[in-house]
Amino acid sequence: MSVEINIPQFLQHYASGAKVAEVNGGNVGECLAGLVKKFPQLKPLLFDKSGRLHSYLDVFVNRQSAYPEELAKPVSDGDELHIINIIVGG
Repeated sequence: MSVEINIPQFLQHYASGAKVAEVNGGNVGECLAGLVKKFPQLKPLLFDKSGRLHSYLDVFVNRQSAYPEELAKPVSDGDELHIINIIVGG
């Protein structure tokens, strides 16, 4: 399945300036793995050492958060993924 990942500006430098990448996958995790395959330097920026998505990131599938399924959230052909940097503070 072809899925479009919109790469946020803070990661574009590590993705050779790409704003969008087309990848294949049946869930969010497979799609992000496809993104990392194209741009290996993104791996430590997206995932912790255990292979989980960093806690300060969220992924949206067609404008809806993938949480709580996150990497296991299914995707369909033509879906759009957005990687969002969560900003919190007090």
